[in-house]
Amino acid sequence: MHKHTSNLINAIVLVVLGLWGYLASETPSMTALIPVAAGLILAALHKGVSSENKLQAHIAVVLTLLVFIGLIKPLLGGIDRGQAGSIVRVAVMMLTSMVSMICFVKSFIDARRSRR
Repeated sequence: MHKHTSNLINAIVLVVLGLWGYLASETPSMTALIPVAAGLILAALHKGVSSENKLQAHIAVVLTLLVFIGLIKPLLGGIDRGQAGSIVRVAVMMLTSMVSMICFVKSFIDARRSRR
């Protein structure tokens, strides 16, 4: 999978599942919208990532890493509360973020090898 495709899929998943989690909550918190904001930023970076803009690609991978790390606590909270829907939503967001990061890193490694 190409890095720009995985980035766009990750952005869409973050926006959709983040909004779903926020709207499905009985006591919604503004922090639940952080993945939505990150997804919107990643979507805005899509054109730069697909056109091989190094700065935008690096911003996207750092943001993706921060999102992945930031989702650990909500996942653990969902597990503690036994909320299956929350666990699945957060796990899917983490999975797409991890796949996107792998695609980015693979792309960076391939670019470095091709320069040699």
